[in-house]
Amino acid sequence: MNISDVAERTGLPAKTIRYYEEIGLVTPRRSANGYRVFAESDAHKLTFLARARNLGFSIEDCRNLLALWEDRSRASADVHRIAAQHLDDIDRRINDLAAMRDTLSDLVRKCSGDDRPDCPILADLAGS
Repeated sequence: MNISDVAERTGLPAKTIRYYEEIGLVTPRRSANGYRVFAESDAHKLTFLARARNLGFSIEDCRNLLALWEDRSRASADVHRIAAQHLDDIDRRINDLAAMRDTLSDLVRKCSGDDRPDCPILADLAGS
C-alpha cells in the first residue's frame, strides 16, 4: 500500500503517518524509487495508534503500548498501569475543568452585561 491507501484505510492524514515514521512508530519499507510501501502490519499499527491517540494517550504512552501489543510475552499489568495512569490524568483534568466552569459560571452570573463599565469578570481576572 502507498501512503494515500494506508491513510484512507486508517483514517489518519498522510502528514501524521509521515510523522509517526519520523519518530519511529512505524517503519514502512521503501521501494527502489524511494516511495513508502506499507505492509498489512503497518496498517494495523497505524490503526492501533489512531485509536490510542483518540483516547488521548500521549505519543510516549502510544510507543509503550505499541511495544506491549507487539510483545506476546507481556504482562497485562504493564498495560493496565499505563491505562490506569492515563485514566487518573483524565479524571484530574475533568475535575480541573469542572472547577473552572464553576468559577466562570459564577463570574458570568455576577456580571450584569450592560453598558456600565464595572465588570466583576475583569475585576476577578485582575485580582481586584
